[in-house]
Amino acid sequence: MADLLIELFSEEIPARMQARAGEDLKKRMTDGLVEAGLTYAGAHALSTPRRLTLAIEGLLDHSPTVREERKGPKVGAPDKAIEGFLRGAGLSRDQLEERETPKGAVYFALIEKPGRPAAEIIAEVLEDTIRNFPWPKSMRWGAGSLRWVRPLHSVLCLLSTDDGSEVVPLDIDGIKAGDSTCGHRFMAPARVSVTGFDDYAAKLKRAFVVLDPTERQEAILQDATNQAFASGLEVVDDRGLLAEVAGLVEWPVVLMGSIDAEFLDLPPEVLQTSMKEHQKFFSVRNPKSGRIEKFITVANRETADNGATILAGNQKVLSARLADAKFFWENDLRIAKSEVGMEGWLQSLGNVTFHNKLGTQAARIDRIAALAREIAPVVGADAELAQQAAKVAKADLSSEMVYEFPELQGLMGRYYAEAAGLPQEVANACQQHYSPLGPGDDVPSEPVSVAVALADKIDTLTGFWAIDEKPTGSKDPYALRRAALGVIRLVLENDVRVSLRDVLSKGYDGADLENLLSFFHDRLKVFLRDQGVRHDVIDACIAMDGNDDLTLLVKRARALEDFMKSEDGENLLQGFKRANNILAQAEENDGVEYSYGADKKFIEDAAEAALFDALAAGEGAISSAIEAEDFAAAMGGMAALRAPLDAFFEAVQVNSDNQVVRRNRLNLLSQIRKVCGQVADFSRIEG
Repeated sequence: MADLLIELFSEEIPARMQARAGEDLKKRMTDGLVEAGLTYAGAHALSTPRRLTLAIEGLLDHSPTVREERKGPKVGAPDKAIEGFLRGAGLSRDQLEERETPKGAVYFALIEKPGRPAAEIIAEVLEDTIRNFPWPKSMRWGAGSLRWVRPLHSVLCLLSTDDGSEVVPLDIDGIKAGDSTCGHRFMAPARVSVTGFDDYAAKLKRAFVVLDPTERQEAILQDATNQAFASGLEVVDDRGLLAEVAGLVEWPVVLMGSIDAEFLDLPPEVLQTSMKEHQKFFSVRNPKSGRIEKFITVANRETADNGATILAGNQKVLSARLADAKFFWENDLRIAKSEVGMEGWLQSLGNVTFHNKLGTQAARIDRIAALAREIAPVVGADAELAQQAAKVAKADLSSEMVYEFPELQGLMGRYYAEAAGLPQEVANACQQHYSPLGPGDDVPSEPVSVAVALADKIDTLTGFWAIDEKPTGSKDPYALRRAALGVIRLVLENDVRVSLRDVLSKGYDGADLENLLSFFHDRLKVFLRDQGVRHDVIDACIAMDGNDDLTLLVKRARALEDFMKSEDGENLLQGFKRANNILAQAEENDGVEYSYGADKKFIEDAAEAALFDALAAGEGAISSAIEAEDFAAAMGGMAALRAPLDAFFEAVQVNSDNQVVRRNRLNLLSQIRKVCGQVADFSRIEG
């Protein structure tokens, strides 16, 4: 067994590409080695801004000899057929073996592929991996043809056994594999030779390189937290920024700086966004006031003045950035507080195209406002406020702040609506109407916000359905699946009772409403499946009338899911399927429909009579429960049918020789189908 160490050393790799590149290196190398016959015990990939590293443990030092037997053409077959077989097998005719088979004499080839040394295989697989690496973007440099994300400087490829280590011979466009690497660009740039992974990791640590990205993240977070805590502050959590910053440095040095007092009254979200987007700074806030007061930056080196010069430079650049943000904020506030107010921004949206087939943003806002007014009574909102909120909800798209930081849309709308003196419900809707943006996002609960959020998403969906721009496969450029899930969560989590079909009909004209409703049902299936509700149970409920009332549909599905988990539910399903199969076969053979109800005077058996009575009682009880939307009671009524149905099939032969009795029993089975069909379409539930 051997251990393999690979390092691909280059100029700085973009932080967003590092993790994926490490996994790609691991997968392509291990897949290639295994395919060539070299199995291994374990592998792990690591990355820094300047290197991709792969360590493989327990690798075979030699691929096994492979013997393969191939059946060829018959003896006496045309020469061309035999020659083609020989070419494929890589053999001559005298190496073939003749064997007798039930179909006559046949040629067989015994092919032996001798094993190869690991180093030879590694060199082939690594060269192929490097030349065909799936970078999102790559470049050429100098006069060579090799492509890499940034210029590739060196390749370390070391195979280690108990007897020592050897460099795997490899030359890619003049870059020869070796056993050395470089430390930190500034603090330890000299090359160092290594003998294996442990030696490599230890020497890099001494050369100011933290190889593991997770270790770099933990070091940054701990040091930043400690420095903030020492000042009575806290670091604003941002895992995405933490991962990105850890991909920018090999030796993280955490420094905390101050924000000029003139910028401290900016909204905290503005400070946080500006520092994150432009400078990759972490925000540090006062937990008592919520105000952002300091920042954390992460340098890539230690300095003699403990980072004072670095901090001074960063604070100077930050002040310039925040001066811009302050200008945008003050200018936007002046407009919001003016006589024109947010209406001025709305007028400019008349020149902004939402979609070339769906008109301008201003036209879309008018549609959303009208729809929000229609939806308002359903969600308990004031119609005037809902319409007013929808009118101004997207006004901040024309503001300077949102133009600079699009991710602040909605939030800035709330600030500007408050500054304009609009009702708080209207201001809140400006921020909340985009939500929920994903499965983990909070769902608005204020009625005005719910009305505007529903109107916004429904206009989007009906509009794109009207112009036949539906999601296809994995492609969903307009995030229509997310919009549909947003509608579903808004309806369910606010217990909204509404006919979705009616609401959709008030959206953009020309949409295929049945197709769109089916799309909603598909998204609802995904949503409920993630919560443990079986797909067939959902289908059984969607098949019922009223399936466009999502709240009612989900109540029915959850109750049916619980019932089907019980012994009564499973047994009743089997009884229903048996009854339905017998009935369907009889109706097909007889060419009639047995749906007229059984007559008690033709009943011959006590079990038959008991089922008749149970169905008569159950139909009314279940019907009343369904009407009252008491699905638990409806399932209880279903459970009461289980015992008499079991007893009926134990005691009675449905297809009696007496045709009158047979028809009566078939009509009794149709009654089972009718009674169960009040709850759900049981034929869609899998046994």
